[in-house]
Amino acid sequence: MIKIDHIAVHVKDLEGVKEFFIKYFNAKSNELYVNPVKGNRSYFLSFGNDARLEIIDKPEIEWVERNFRESGYHHLAFSIGGKDKVDKLTERMLNDGFKVLSGPRLTGDGYYESCICGPEDIVIEITE
Repeated sequence: MIKIDHIAVHVKDLEGVKEFFIKYFNAKSNELYVNPVKGNRSYFLSFGNDARLEIIDKPEIEWVERNFRESGYHHLAFSIGGKDKVDKLTERMLNDGFKVLSGPRLTGDGYYESCICGPEDIVIEITE
């Protein structure tokens, strides 16, 4: 059986992004890993199943503004267990200052979702 073990995302504010996923998605974090050779630091965040998110800060990365309609990475999606939970979390995040990109809404393919622009422009899809 093949499965996705984890997705990795480079971030500028490692601690801030970690706290975001803990606060809104109940992530559990491992201890900070520091690569003594490359100088980057990282956390693995777990969400109660096998999928993990690795967040990495790497000092030498050149940061460029990104367009959400470009090819490549688009969003992370979290299923949180019901339409009412999607509505409540979307409202909570909006009230905390995050931009709602779409929804909550029923999509043409039958998903109930909203999309939020999280820290560092990480697009997060919240589904039932």
